[in-house]
Amino acid sequence: MAGYTEGDEENLFRANKTQRFATTPTAEVVKNEKRMKKQKSTILSEILGLEDLVSLTVWRASVAELIGTAVLVFTLDTIVISTIRIETKIPNLILSILAAIIITILILATFPISGGHINPLVTFAAFLTGLVSLSKAIIYILAQCVGGIFGALALKAVVNSEIQQTFSLGGCTLTVVAPGPDGQTVIGLETSQALWLEIICGFVFLFASVWMAFDQRQAKALGRVNVFIIIGIVLGLLVYISTTVTATKGYAGAGLNPARCLGPAIVRGGHLWDGHWVFWVGPGIACVLFALYTKLIPPQLSHTIE
Repeated sequence: MAGYTEGDEENLFRANKTQRFATTPTAEVVKNEKRMKKQKSTILSEILGLEDLVSLTVWRASVAELIGTAVLVFTLDTIVISTIRIETKIPNLILSILAAIIITILILATFPISGGHINPLVTFAAFLTGLVSLSKAIIYILAQCVGGIFGALALKAVVNSEIQQTFSLGGCTLTVVAPGPDGQTVIGLETSQALWLEIICGFVFLFASVWMAFDQRQAKALGRVNVFIIIGIVLGLLVYISTTVTATKGYAGAGLNPARCLGPAIVRGGHLWDGHWVFWVGPGIACVLFALYTKLIPPQLSHTIE
């Protein structure tokens, strides 16, 4: 044929051979595997947030969490002691109102710096919903626990030993030892009841208030100050409910903040360690349930007003 030569046939054979090797299935599989490994590595890096471990910004923000939690423990436990000592007819109501006010103020104070968690319950929920990395969550929770200890130490420094002994530094208790007709007896709430209260109240707290802060749409529509006020009110209501429904002497009510319970337990010790795990496990389960709930909700709902 015209235009066809032996050299052209050889060149065509080489081109086909090169193309065949370039598009071999094995090469594509290797390329896809590398791409998938890179994607998995990126996702894992985002979840762990290893760069947060060496981030000066994150560690500085954790200082706000430490101080905020310390102030929370000092003021809230002081209120717990004061409302009981004045022997008012409505100590639970006064405690709930003051707790709502204090928490709102502290969230407003710490939000610009750290996001205003001041609670391992909030931080763990933020991690499970993908808002913070694991490394950042660990740093925050560690700071909150240290803050709880500092707050309890500050309270111990300003009250006498009689108040420390009588009110256990306002810590989280399930039971106390009280005098009875046949000697000393342990009174309080059963562990299973207290655990259920922690789970239910923790979930309600996240669902009815904290979720508004997590959801940018709601935070934008309501305004952050209003959201923080709602968080304080909901938490105050839960304190009132947990201390009123049970109405059992020896039970301090739902902790709803493991760091607040940990501080007095370490500083005061004794019976504050009895059932202390409830104040950690209960909120932890509540966070898991809340995270599962958020996974069931689509990112955008048709009735959402932008």
